[in-house]
This record gives sequence, structure tokens and C-alpha cells, in this order.
Amino acid sequence: MASFLETIAKKFSLFSSDIGIDLGTATVLVYVKGKGVVLNEPSVVAVDKVSGKILSVGAEAQKMLGRTPGNIIAIRPLREGVISDYEMTERMIKEFIRKVQGFRLFKPNVVMCVPSIITEVEERAVIDAGTQAGAKRVFLVEEPLAAAIGAGIDIAQPNMIVDIGGGTTDIAVISLGGIVESTSIKVAGDKFDESIVKYIRRKHNALIGERTAEEIKMQIGCVYPRPEEISMEIKGRCLMTGLPRTFTVTSTEVLEAFEEVVTSIVEAVHIVLENTP
Repeated sequence: MASFLETIAKKFSLFSSDIGIDLGTATVLVYVKGKGVVLNEPSVVAVDKVSGKILSVGAEAQKMLGRTPGNIIAIRPLREGVISDYEMTERMIKEFIRKVQGFRLFKPNVVMCVPSIITEVEERAVIDAGTQAGAKRVFLVEEPLAAAIGAGIDIAQPNMIVDIGGGTTDIAVISLGGIVESTSIKVAGDKFDESIVKYIRRKHNALIGERTAEEIKMQIGCVYPRPEEISMEIKGRCLMTGLPRTFTVTSTEVLEAFEEVVTSIVEAVHIVLENTP
């Protein structure tokens, strides 16, 4: 009888599987039980304005950001860690679930990450979006707790987690498997990008896009002086002439650009430490 039930369970697992989704402002990660992380793509959706049809999702849609014709818009349906466009978020989740699962007879149970400070309305929006996208049941887990488990940290012991995402930075002190004290601020990766755009405009009198700012952050970004200064050449539009030009940006300049954003995060860390028993 036991072996029969085991065989049935294995067959049913072919039709259904539990998945975990990190629904980030900048990136969506999908984990499938027994397979690990099977999808890591930008949370961007390209839509035809006329028909409302989704043209592409993820990496393909990100390539369209800032370079689409008039009838196509590339949007990010999540802002600052929460859903800003419910319908597009639902359709994006549905597309990602379809990508990783294909055809399944049974709907999967889904675990989704949310910021540690979130309203009931925002929680409900995430659960509803997941359910409408094809999940059997949706369970929410706070991002600092998920980050600690993912990093292999013993959540039974006192630890502090600083999770800097795309839209929010979650800071939490964890002990005995739960969060003792936490905060979530809307200062994170996107603000780093914005600070670079503003700095280049002010210092070099040039305009650059979000994608260029992201490249600068990834390649030469730092929040502490590097042992050796590095630099990279970038292209932007000169605000004086309106023409494209190439100029050099150094890691020291990026450090200066990041100062205000980093200060906000450090202050939030201080507040959490002050409030921790």
C-alpha cells in the first residue's frame, strides 16, 4: 500500500510542483522545488497600447526600455517594492509561471516575498495577483527572513540582515526564527541609478538613461573608496549642444554620487539597532 501511494505521489508531482517567487522591483526570481532557481529575469513587460496584448516579458522586454515605437510601451509594474500596476503584474506572473512549468494539470502552491513593512492592502494585492495568475494558494514571507534563509544563516540565532533590492531596502534583526525589529525604506537600487543620472547631469552637463546608469553602478560603483580608482567611458547627450558625446566617469565620482543614498540606508540601520531590545 505504501509503495502504491508513493508511486501515485510521484505521478502527481509530474503535474504539480511548489514554486517560490521573489517578486522584485527590478528582477523576478522563480524557484521550483527540486530544481532550484530556474528563472532570473527583469520585471519588465512590453505591451501594445492599441490591442493591449503583451509582446514580451522579462529580458526581451527590458531591451525595449527607452527605445520603443509609439504603439509599444515597456513598463515596470512594480515600484518601490509593491505593485503599482495590478493587471500587468498579474499577467507578468502568469507568463513567468508558464515559462517554468509549461502545461500542468494541477495549480502550484506559491511562496512570494514581500517587504517587511507592508500594508494589508498591498499584501492582499500580492496574494490576489498570484492567485489570478494561476497559483492554487499563495503564501507570503518577509524578504529579510527569505534572504537570511537563502544565505544559509541560522535564523534561530540573533542576526542582522540588510537586504538592498531594486525598490526597497529591508533591514531586520532576526532571532528564534522570527523578526525582532525591522524597517523598510524606499531607498535602494533604483535610487542609486537616479543619483548617478543626477550627478552626471550636474557634473558633466550630460544626460544618460537608466540602462547606462545601471551599467555604471554594476561596473565601477562603490560605497567605500576602492584601493585603486577605476573608470569607464560612457556615452550621453550633451545638454549644451544636444549632440551625443563620450566622456569618462571614475569610481570616485560614483562614490560621491552615492553619498546621499548610502547615508539614508546607514541611518535606517542605526534606527533598527537603537530599537532592538
